[in-house]
Amino acid sequence: MSRSNRERTDATRTALLDAARELFVERGYAETATPDIVAAANVTRGALYHHFTDKKALFAAVVEREAAEVAEEIEAKSADAASAREALLQGASAYFDAMTAPGRTWLLLRQAPALLAEDPTESSLKAGLSHLLAGSKLLPLLDPLTVLVSAAFERAAIAIDCGGDRANYEAAIAALLDGLSEADHLLR
Repeated sequence: MSRSNRERTDATRTALLDAARELFVERGYAETATPDIVAAANVTRGALYHHFTDKKALFAAVVEREAAEVAEEIEAKSADAASAREALLQGASAYFDAMTAPGRTWLLLRQAPALLAEDPTESSLKAGLSHLLAGSKLLPLLDPLTVLVSAAFERAAIAIDCGGDRANYEAAIAALLDGLSEADHLLR
């Protein structure tokens, strides 16, 4: 049975993404050459450039796919939460679960920030914080608070990846979120 053009295209793109991810994690972006990616994916150089304009575009696609997988896990775990706080805490747990995928912390939190201008993982956090802070005097600070809380999540994920006690980091995230929800009195 022959595969459709679409199936072949999808299979080639997936092979490139899988091979690139493995090599970017193993060697790093700078040390990964496109001929190595092509060989690992068992496709032609023309196929690589048919799907991606250059190595950086391929890297961005790998990061986007990884971030989408993280977002899916967060959404699945926090969708039925009874409150904004509970959704954020369940999302934090799902985030830490998702970041245990081999190489993911290295890829998303160490390599991607150095190469890509945009953080693809902040939108769900921003939505959760906006619910937590609804009606709060802190709501006008949503954008900088999202950046700062995101940094806390990222540093926690790196620490956990390096052997830190996950339960302690989850407790610290809960304390941080509780502090935000109770900080209304700080603004005059």
